Amino acid sequence: MISERTKAALASRKTTGMKLGNPTNTAEAAAKGRKISIREAERFAQTVLPIIASIQQSGITSLRGLAVALNNRGVRTARNGQWQVSNVRNILGRQASANLLL
Repeated sequence: MISERTKAALASRKTTGMKLGNPTNTAEAAAKGRKISIREAERFAQTVLPIIASIQQSGITSLRGLAVALNNRGVRTARNGQWQVSNVRNILGRQASANLLL
């Protein structure tokens, strides 16, 4: 019953000339979303890299050791989770690529 009413309402709007659907260019919207995600990831990396550097100066250099140390210090990931080796690797990779751009 709901489906029938929805179809009827959409058909009547279509006959009056109303444009239906999402008028946004999806490729453009996706590109904007990626830019925002990258910018937020860079911002987060800039806040956590000094903490990682201080842990490395204390002698912990392995990715697993860094993840454990970050968790022990109560530092949360960008998505408010626990640190894993892959998270640390991604942050350090972001730093390395940023240094190459300089």
